[in-house]
Amino acid sequence: MDRFVSTYAMRLDSKGRMSVPAPFRALIARDGLEHVYCHPALDLPALQAGGARLMAGIDSLIERYPPYSEAREELAAALYGSIETLRLDPEGRVVLSETLKLHAQITTEAVLVGLGDSFRIWEPARFRAHLAEARAKVRALKQELGSQGATRVNRADGA
Repeated sequence: MDRFVSTYAMRLDSKGRMSVPAPFRALIARDGLEHVYCHPALDLPALQAGGARLMAGIDSLIERYPPYSEAREELAAALYGSIETLRLDPEGRVVLSETLKLHAQITTEAVLVGLGDSFRIWEPARFRAHLAEARAKVRALKQELGSQGATRVNRADGA
């Protein structure tokens, strides 16, 4: 596997540790890392996490702006400044800081959701609500794209 995919439900133990799924750990290890980069998502009540690809995406986003520009400095502060390095223990667990847990409102359970180059960590009820909203938007987009395709087919047929 070369992408973070699938959804995993995890529990935090009494010490606040959470297992990172083996497929996710394999991708992190492939990057030569023994930790996960994690930061509060900028526009969602979730955490953004990953390895080298996450950092490369952040680097690419920030580098779109001129050096010393206000936008570049704000993005760098918001992203680099909030990243925490979560060390994987020998059993593949990480400890979420209180700051991270507070942002995502995670207490005893979390859901890890693959996004390709990274993954998100959600409080389960918040993820279910987000997923329902996302699916509704995808259905609407599918209908819109389908109707555009039907119009093109009709026009191609001379209708």
